[in-house]
Amino acid sequence: MNPSTYRWVIVAAGGLLGCVAIGGMFSLPVFLQPIAKDTGWSVTGISSAMTIGFLAMAFTSMAWGTLTDRFGPLPVVLTGSTVLSLSLFLASHATSLIAFQFVFGLLVGASCAAIFAPMMATVTGWFDTHRGLAVSLVSAGMGMAPMTMAPFAAWLVSGHDWRTSMQIVALVVGAIMIPVSLLVRRAPALAAAAAAPVTGGAPQAEMSVGEALRSPQFFILLATNFFCCATHSGPIIHTVSYAVSCGIPLIAAVTIYSVEGFAGLFGRIGFGLLGDRFGAKRVLVTGLLLQAFGALSYVFARELVMFYSVAAVFGFIYAGTMPLYAVLVRENFPLKMMGTVIGGTAMAGSLGMATGPLAGGLIYDAFSSYAWLYIGSWAMGLGAFLMAMTFRPFARPQAQPAAVTA
Repeated sequence: MNPSTYRWVIVAAGGLLGCVAIGGMFSLPVFLQPIAKDTGWSVTGISSAMTIGFLAMAFTSMAWGTLTDRFGPLPVVLTGSTVLSLSLFLASHATSLIAFQFVFGLLVGASCAAIFAPMMATVTGWFDTHRGLAVSLVSAGMGMAPMTMAPFAAWLVSGHDWRTSMQIVALVVGAIMIPVSLLVRRAPALAAAAAAPVTGGAPQAEMSVGEALRSPQFFILLATNFFCCATHSGPIIHTVSYAVSCGIPLIAAVTIYSVEGFAGLFGRIGFGLLGDRFGAKRVLVTGLLLQAFGALSYVFARELVMFYSVAAVFGFIYAGTMPLYAVLVRENFPLKMMGTVIGGTAMAGSLGMATGPLAGGLIYDAFSSYAWLYIGSWAMGLGAFLMAMTFRPFARPQAQPAAVTA
């Protein structure tokens, strides 16, 4: 198939793999109460598997990305897909909380990391035009997980015990992801990267991985993505509880999260198109500033309509900013190290996401209010905005003048 056509197959594969992988991990909130009732394990102990999962994603993202750079995305994504399916199946057989936390948290989280950074890196390599749209479509596929896999898990657990339901989820994950992962290919541009001259808009081809990882640009991207994800992690995890504390019935409060996720689909695509039009950095910086004030807006929400309004705007913005990091990396670092650098930013983002569950719980326990959570998210968002403002592209190498002969 022609590369200009097959690149969209890569996008579709990335979106589907991300949707099923993230959906498998985020099925835990659906199984939370049934697991607690059946086993007697504490809700805190079970839900901590999600925090362990975020940490596992953080500390394995860069390794998976480096393996992608070295061996190509297919073996990495295939391994992640297989391990994820097996991990979910093993978690359904756990007989102790520690075993469940290890299998669901560590193994599921690590296998999900084998999908996100490698696929983002792969897609950026396939596209020289419409790059923002391409990574946004992959990200949008991942964003479909709460609207596809989570309802599927809820439907299963309504008719089966949690162990059987999780086993079915594991089988579905494997049946979809393993065949789809076989479609993933290394970008054709990598084959000729060594021989390709550095053009005006290309990153520095001679930069080593060590130089890239020690560069101020890399550290700024890490810090920005950490604070960006820390900004929206708390609001994502705790807004349903906050709405319930405002007197909104639980069944209605859950729909706030759905509105946020649905708006995020449009945000990912919209920001991707804007990034292609106006530049990834400019759109990212603007989005980070808007995200900060979007998080703060939750402080003023009391009625369901206001929650819906804030959730729609906030979901559109925070989801829209996320794919732009991969575009910014592709514009500033050599193609040969996309997996490593994007894996590094994914690591920082996962660490940022891990702060939300704990911070929100501590704040509510201390103040019996979520107000300081959203104020803290606003401060984190301003920090991300200011850090992104300091990002400067690498200086482009100057063309060498032709030698003068006598």
